[in-house]
Amino acid sequence: AEPPAATNYLYMTYNGDEDDVAFDEPGTVVLGSGVYRIGSSVEFDWCSVSAIRTLRKMGRKAVMINYNPETVSTDYDECDRLYFEELSLERVLDVYEAEGCENAIVSVGGQIPNTLALQMEAGAINVAGTSPTMIDTAEDRNKF
Repeated sequence: AEPPAATNYLYMTYNGDEDDVAFDEPGTVVLGSGVYRIGSSVEFDWCSVSAIRTLRKMGRKAVMINYNPETVSTDYDECDRLYFEELSLERVLDVYEAEGCENAIVSVGGQIPNTLALQMEAGAINVAGTSPTMIDTAEDRNKF
């Protein structure tokens, strides 16, 4: 038998009837960078971990979404909740709603979170920091 852990990996599911853990206080979602590729590497993971640690020092619940097992941000001891899930609008909305989060941080995860920012805002997610409109403007050379 596997001993219970104080912090566990969490996964979303379709058509679930109940949750394994209680969602008692609102938190802040931090989006990781996903897989490493050329131009996107450990520096984004360092930023994500720094954001998580800062939130926790401030007494805020830190909820991490990332799917790269090579990162420190997917160490379940780093955050209050870890969702080992794809970085897609559907999954971010699911986690945000399930956790009753107050806001989300996209600015530390690199390209994938930046490209989700506008859609997240349209999906009623409060994006902390730089507005999704400004992120979109900076991402699009024609708008910039």
